[in-house]
Amino acid sequence: MDWRTKLLDPTPQARQDYRSLVTPVYRGSTVVFEEQAAVTDDWRQAENGYSYGLYGTPTALELASRIAGIEGARESLIVPGGQAAIALIYLSYCQAGSHALVPISAYGPNKAMAEGLMRGLNVEVEAYDPLIGAGIADLIRENTALIWCESPGSVTMDIQDVPAIVVAAHKSGVAVALDNTYAAGVMFDAFAHGVDVSMQALTKYVGGHSDLLLGSVSARDDAAYGKLGPIYQQLGLAVSPDDCSLALRGLQTLAVRLDALERATLRVARWLQEHSIVDEVFHPALPDCPGHEIWKRDFTGSTSVFSFTFKESVSAEKAKSFIDALNIFKIGMSWGGVNSLAVIYPDLKRPNRDFGGRIVRLNIGLEDTDDLIADLEQAMQGL
Repeated sequence: MDWRTKLLDPTPQARQDYRSLVTPVYRGSTVVFEEQAAVTDDWRQAENGYSYGLYGTPTALELASRIAGIEGARESLIVPGGQAAIALIYLSYCQAGSHALVPISAYGPNKAMAEGLMRGLNVEVEAYDPLIGAGIADLIRENTALIWCESPGSVTMDIQDVPAIVVAAHKSGVAVALDNTYAAGVMFDAFAHGVDVSMQALTKYVGGHSDLLLGSVSARDDAAYGKLGPIYQQLGLAVSPDDCSLALRGLQTLAVRLDALERATLRVARWLQEHSIVDEVFHPALPDCPGHEIWKRDFTGSTSVFSFTFKESVSAEKAKSFIDALNIFKIGMSWGGVNSLAVIYPDLKRPNRDFGGRIVRLNIGLEDTDDLIADLEQAMQGL
């Protein structure tokens, strides 16, 4: 055999009985089949074997299996980010002429997709009060195909009565999808509470270090899995095996990080509650947070993100100066990592509520909690 041919021979030369505690990073597009009769193009690789790298290498499928395991899902699909997960769910359940419901407090890009892409596809997405509970039955129409839940809600942290929404939805044959990123898939059991599809931005808590972009979509049963899979295939939602490897590593420390983040976040939130220029603190574990009693009933813990408002004596401009004066807290949008973040929402409104540019969202990281409180205190001086 010519040396040029030898260079390109994919047959492994080293021993193949090596095993490690770490899942290897498998990269590849072409899957090599043993014979022509075995050639297939099937997205169900977990069940039917590998067919094409687009649907996941063993690294991606290992991550999918582990996410499904901790969530109690029939199966999980790994996608390039949280927004890709949202798109996959919308496009799997809605078609031209469909109606969907999304809470007013949902993740901003979800609402942007509703008003942009979905409207362009002639899908009407209606916003609803996140605290509506069983009352959502009054909003369900004959063409309602999907109800979104997100609990806690984005920024204002509203806790939804997901089980009540599920009961109302299923009576009318409507599927329920949940953005379960806040709970990292473990502090709220989506499928025990009846949800059909649960998604996460794995970028946040599973990744845990602000250095990857991934999402997951988990199916309750065969019916949900069968809806999601073909659209997953058609959209070509391939993911980086390197990012999947980082997420697998993140899973190993998830429990330790969540415990530490919960303790630190509650301490900071309670400190803010007592501050003279703070009006409200939106943290689901605090009794004043909308839906707190439901949180106690349905959740097993809280995580690292919450919000607070300054009193009206603090102008919107002064609130911005507070953000700029922070030293340890960095100004940034994506939460769930080891670093503390702060950002203001100058235009955020809710029905019958204008926050006047004085609502701040914090992500508490793994820095020393005394240092974080001192940073907040010094930034508040003079407000």
